[in-house]
Amino acid sequence: MGESQIYHEAAKSYKGMGIAGGPANLQRARDFLETINGHRIARTFSFDEFLERLYADPQKILRNVFQLFYDMIKTYIGEGLDEYSEDAESIHYIHYDCTRLFVDGVDYPFFADRLFANRLVNLVETLKRSAQQNKIYIFKGPPGSGKSTFLNTLLRKFEEYTQTPEGLALRTVWRIPPQALKIDEFGAGLELNPDKPLEIPCPSYDHPILLIPKQYRLQFFNALFDGHSFLEKLLHDKEYDWIWRSEPCTICSSMYQALLERVKDSAMVFSMIGASPYRFNRRLGEGINVFMPGDKPLRDNRFQNEELQRKIDVLLGDSNRVRYIFSRYAKTNNGIYALMDLKTHNKNRLMELHNIISEGLHKVEDIEERVHSLFLAVMNPEDLKSFKEFQSFEDRIEYIKVPYIMDLNTEVEIYRKTFGQQIDQRFLPRVLHNFARVIISSRLNHKSAALEEWIDYPGKYSRYCDRNLHLLKMEIYCGNIPKWLSEEDRKRFTSDRRRKIIAEAENEGEKGISGREAIKIFNTFYSRYAKNGRLINMSNLYNFFMSVYTELMELIPDGFLDALINLYNYTVLQEVKESLYSYNEDRISWDIQNYIFAVNFEPGTTERCHFTGERLEISEEYFRNIEKRFLGAKERNILSRVFREETQKRYATETLPAEIVQENRLLTETLLYQDLYERYVYNLKEKVLDPFLENENFRRAIKDFGEEDFKTYDKRIQEEVAFLIKNLQERCGYNRDGAKEVCIYVVDNDLAGDFDTV
Repeated sequence: MGESQIYHEAAKSYKGMGIAGGPANLQRARDFLETINGHRIARTFSFDEFLERLYADPQKILRNVFQLFYDMIKTYIGEGLDEYSEDAESIHYIHYDCTRLFVDGVDYPFFADRLFANRLVNLVETLKRSAQQNKIYIFKGPPGSGKSTFLNTLLRKFEEYTQTPEGLALRTVWRIPPQALKIDEFGAGLELNPDKPLEIPCPSYDHPILLIPKQYRLQFFNALFDGHSFLEKLLHDKEYDWIWRSEPCTICSSMYQALLERVKDSAMVFSMIGASPYRFNRRLGEGINVFMPGDKPLRDNRFQNEELQRKIDVLLGDSNRVRYIFSRYAKTNNGIYALMDLKTHNKNRLMELHNIISEGLHKVEDIEERVHSLFLAVMNPEDLKSFKEFQSFEDRIEYIKVPYIMDLNTEVEIYRKTFGQQIDQRFLPRVLHNFARVIISSRLNHKSAALEEWIDYPGKYSRYCDRNLHLLKMEIYCGNIPKWLSEEDRKRFTSDRRRKIIAEAENEGEKGISGREAIKIFNTFYSRYAKNGRLINMSNLYNFFMSVYTELMELIPDGFLDALINLYNYTVLQEVKESLYSYNEDRISWDIQNYIFAVNFEPGTTERCHFTGERLEISEEYFRNIEKRFLGAKERNILSRVFREETQKRYATETLPAEIVQENRLLTETLLYQDLYERYVYNLKEKVLDPFLENENFRRAIKDFGEEDFKTYDKRIQEEVAFLIKNLQERCGYNRDGAKEVCIYVVDNDLAGDFDTV
C-alpha cells in the first residue's frame, strides 16, 4: 500500500470517528519535528573556519566560563535603570529586572530584590573584568531565603543560554585523518576508517585558541587583528588575561607535540584541530556538575576510554605519548562546579577542592590536570561554625549574602506570584505594600548607625516615619528618596552616606519572618479579609497584627504599625490633594472671569458670562464655593460678602472703565484678574481640600457618586467630585469604589487638619 493510499484510508477512518484532518495534522507534526531537528548543535568546524569566526566576532568567540557567565546574566537582565542618574551624589544603585533570569519559564521562581540583584551584577562584573583567580563563591543565607532555588534556577538559565546562538561556547576537538599519518596497519577490532578522521574531544573543554603556543600568541593576534578595533581591548583588558597565561590541558598539549613530531609541520597539525560548539548539560555532568549533600563520592575519580586510547596509540605509534585519562574535575574545567549545601559529603568535597582552588591543579595518577572552573556553593550561616578548616584558604572564599527579601516591591511580587495577580484588585492601593513593610520590618536591625549619622533629629519626621527610621531605610533599599525629606537632609544625603546605608544590608535579613513564613501569614490575612467583597484597607491590616496575629508583634519593632498608619495617612492625603487640584490653567482662568462677571448680579439669577460664554447659575452656594478658593477654607460668610463687594466695586470703578475701556486690555490682562489669579492658585495648591472640609455636601456627594442622587448636587460640586474620582483612578490606581472610600477616609479622619503645618 502506497503512502497516499495509507493517508486516504486513514482519512476515511478519522472521518468515521468524527475527527477532521487527521493526515494533515500528522504531516504538520512531522514538519514540526523537522524544525526541532534544525535546532541541533552546529557542526564541528575547522581551525580555518574558527579563525574566520574569531575575526568576525572576537568578543563572542574569545570567552571563558567567567565571561560567558557574565554575558548570560546581562543578556537576561539588561543594563538596568538608575532613577537618579543625573544626581551628582548617585552611587548607581541600579534597578535590574530579573524576571527573565529567575522567574520566566521556571517551575520554582526565585525573586531577587534590588539589593541582591546589585550584589550579583557586581560579582559577575568583577569576574569578567579581572584576571580570574580561582575562588569559590559561596551564597550564604538563612533557611527560607531561597538560596537553593536561586542556584538551581541560575544554572538552568546558564544551560539554556549556551543552547542559543548568543551563548556559543567552543571546545577543542582533534580530527586526525589516518592517511595524513601514513598508517597502514590499524590493528584488529579497532574499526579505524582510513578515509574518516578520528575525532578526539578535549575532556577539559579547552578553548581552541589555547593550542597556539604561549610564546607565539602575541605575534599571532597582532597578525590576525592588525587594524582591527578589538586588538587594543585584547592587549590591555584584564578580562582577556586568561588568553596570555592559560595553557591547554595535558592531553591536548601532548597530542600537539606528538603530532608535530610526527608530521613536522605546524600548519598540518592545526589542520587537525577543530572547534566544536557544545552544550552544558547538568544532568550528564558536562560543563555543569552539581553535587547534593547526600551524593556519595566515587570510589575511582579517573575516567578513561580504553577503545579511544587504543586508536590514539595506533595513530601515534606510541602508547606513552598521549594518555587519555582525566578526572571529574576536567568535565567542569571552563565550566561550573557547584555544591548544593555544605553538609555531609559536600563538606568533604569542599575540603578536597582546597588545592584546586588554591593552585588550579589536580593530579590524576602522574598527570597534572589544570582546572579553571567557576566554583559555586550555597550554605546556611550556622554551618560556618563547623568549618574551622576554612581558615587555611579563607582568602579563596568569597561570600555573597542571600538574605530574606528587603525590597518591599519584590516582597509584593512574591505574593502576586503565589496567590495570583488578581490580589491587587482586593486591596486599596498601598495597603498590599504596607503589609510587605510590616514583614520586612522584622528583618531589619533595630538601629542604623548610618541613618543616625545622617538624620540628626529623627523626631521631626514623626508624621511620616518610625523613630528607628525603618520606613526611610526601606524606601532607600527600593531605590527611592522620599519626597517628605527636608531640603536640608536631601542635600546631606551624600554618596558616602548612601553607600553606608546600602552596606548595612550586608548585616540584615538573616533574622525575622522568613520568606516561607511570610507566605503563610499573608495567606491567613488575605483569607480573613478578602471574603466580604470590600477592599482590604489599613484598618484591616492594623487590626490583623494588633489583635489577630498578636504573636508576630514580638518581631515587629515597637511603634512601627502606628508610624505606618501615619505614613499611609500622609501619602493618601497627598494623593487626594494632587487629584483634586486642577492643573488646567484654562479652567482656572474661566473660574476667575466667571466670578468677576457674577459679582455684578444678585444670587438667584442665571446669566451667560460675557467673557467666557458660560451659562452661570448664580447663587450663594456658587459664591461660597468659588470664594473659598480666594480666601481659604476658614473664610466666614461676612468676610466672603465683604470680599465680593470689594471685588465688584474695584471692577466697576477701576478695571472696566480704566483698563478695559480706556487702555483696551483684555480682562485677563488687568490687575484685578492677576490678584485673583495669585490668590486662587496659592489656595488651590496649598489648601486644596480646605474649601470642601466644612461643606457637608462635598462628603455626601462623594458617597453618592455614581448613584442617581449625585445629580441633585450643585453643578460645581458634581464637577469637583467627578474630577477627583477620575484623577484618583487614572493617576493613583484606584477603582471607583476605592477612590470613594479613600476620599471619605481622608475627610472623616480630618487628615488635612493633622498635616496642616506640614
